[in-house]
Amino acid sequence: MRGLSLFRKKPMSLAFRSLCLSPFSSNSNLKIFDRQLKRKQRDRAAWLMPQNDPLLHTVAQNLLDRLHDCKRTFPTALCLGGSLQPITRSLRDHGSIEKLIVMDSSYDMLQACKNAYHASNNDDNVDALFLVADEEFLPIKESSVDLVVSCLGLHWTNDLPGAMIQSRMALKPDGLFLAAIFGGETLKELRIACTLAQMEREGGISPRVSPLAQVRDAGNLLTRAGFTLPGVDVDEYVVKYGSALELIEHLRAMGETNALFEMNSILKRDTALATAAIYDSMFSAEDGTVPATFQVIYMTGWREHPSQQKAKRRGSGTVSFQDIHKHFGGQS
Repeated sequence: MRGLSLFRKKPMSLAFRSLCLSPFSSNSNLKIFDRQLKRKQRDRAAWLMPQNDPLLHTVAQNLLDRLHDCKRTFPTALCLGGSLQPITRSLRDHGSIEKLIVMDSSYDMLQACKNAYHASNNDDNVDALFLVADEEFLPIKESSVDLVVSCLGLHWTNDLPGAMIQSRMALKPDGLFLAAIFGGETLKELRIACTLAQMEREGGISPRVSPLAQVRDAGNLLTRAGFTLPGVDVDEYVVKYGSALELIEHLRAMGETNALFEMNSILKRDTALATAAIYDSMFSAEDGTVPATFQVIYMTGWREHPSQQKAKRRGSGTVSFQDIHKHFGGQS
């Protein structure tokens, strides 16, 4: 995409033993997002998405770096929605994958991924299955896959804990769950500009940017879904665009435009133009580009297995922190 450049901020590594409550309740009747609208948006994105989007490619590679660190094989892998093509390319080249199930609610997106997959010249023995289905209702047999990967797809589910529970149930014991979702700091510049424009032109605000999970929620989501050995990492990527309108074009091409169920579908022209003007005036750099922040939360979890490490029973420790302080306190 013209004028687009990607910068990665310093990553944060987080270890969670959180007691905070997640705003994402496990309720199948909860309707935050219009899933039919999101499917149509992904149908459109299948025709607009560039072959090598730098943001999607970088997030996919960073997610699968966690897979390369595992000293075991994953013969059967399930890839759920989101950024399909970069993930399927990397999984195909991993070497240990024997069967790959690729799933998306959008037929056009799935077909585009299937065409790209078969068009590559890689001569491998991977048995690939492409399935039109919804992440909220996984048609996968319990304990049937070794790996579940979702790259930038699960943040559009109405019941995120429920979708993660279904992913855990699909895994075999000691199976691995890898997911990347956009976090709450994503598009913070656009949120500010849109809010100011609506207050100025309409005298009030309505939701125009979708709610996203906060970093503090991620560890709690993994434990609520029943995953063991949960791990969470956070990266921020700053993408530079030629203008605010170019950012909107990129969001359309990724299938990441707003899909709120209660969204006001009519955006006044003068409000849209005011949003772009405020965005450019508040955030433009000296070179004329405007930045957009994408916060990505990476989640790792395992289905329970007797061979996994377990925390010691509370009170079983034999060394006190006071003893440690006395021993090391005087050393620099």
